[in-house]
Formats: sequence, structure tokens, C-alpha cells
Amino acid sequence: MATITLQGNEIHTNGDLPAIGSKAPDFQLVDKDLNNVDLAEYVGKKKLINIVPSLDTPVCATSAKKFNGFAADRNDVVVLTVAADLPFAMSRFCTSENIENVVTLSMMRSKNFATDYGVLIEDGPLAGITARAVVVLDADNDVIYTQLVSEIAEEPDYDAALKALD
Repeated sequence: MATITLQGNEIHTNGDLPAIGSKAPDFQLVDKDLNNVDLAEYVGKKKLINIVPSLDTPVCATSAKKFNGFAADRNDVVVLTVAADLPFAMSRFCTSENIENVVTLSMMRSKNFATDYGVLIEDGPLAGITARAVVVLDADNDVIYTQLVSEIAEEPDYDAALKALD
């Protein structure tokens, strides 16, 4: 279990992020077309997984926009934004914000992703959705970088996450 804060108040996740050097847990999430998607969809590409509570919050929206700008220049990387939001809301957000280079994935059918990645918030007002985190995988799905953002209302360390991809 990890301890993070929400506006200075302690809350807890169900576990820890996958260890650097380990194989990333596979997942089954839902894409914008309501298809189930797993890691095999992105074989041969590096993956930056931007885990957010909801794209309907300013900090989550900012991280999606910043990673979208990065992804425009990288054909060897796929940026996956994972949230509890429904695919319809995620698509609406991407359309209104001109986000074209990020794949949005929803946990609408299962919280296994959040549990397996150690980011499921277990208590406090956000219980049941994810903490803010970034996990970077190489093309073989080995974990090469992780960050659990200690204060959920703060942005991730973009520079460190992007450096891990080089």
C-alpha cells in the first residue's frame, strides 16, 4: 500500500507500482469504440501510460495535453491515458481539446488494471478510482520508469517520464 495525499489529506492505494525491470502486468481496458484492448495491441512500441483519476479535472486534462504534444513527434511511442471515465466522455474531451496523439482507455468494465498496477485508491473521497501515476514500458513491456505522484492535485514529472523513453 502506498500513501499519497489529496489536498494535503492522506489517502492510500491498494499497492505499489510495478517494479522497474519487471514485466508490466497485462490489462484489459476499453477504447473509444468500446473494444477491449490489452498490451498486445501495442506490440513493438514503447508505451507511456498516463494514469489519471478523471480527464474531467484540470490537472488530468493538462497532463493529457502535454503528453499529446510529445506524442506528435514520436512514431516509436504510444501514449495511453487510463482513467475511470467512460469512453464517451474521454472521446468528447479529446475532440474538444484537439487531442489526436493519445489513446484513451477506460476502466469501465473492470478495476483490475488499477489493482494490478497498485494505483486503486482505497479510502477518502476518491476511493474506487486511480491515483495519478506514470508508467513507462519499453517495446518488450518491461517497466523502465514509474512515478506515483505524491499529491494527487499535482502534475507528474514530465521531463523524467519523457527522458525514460530515450
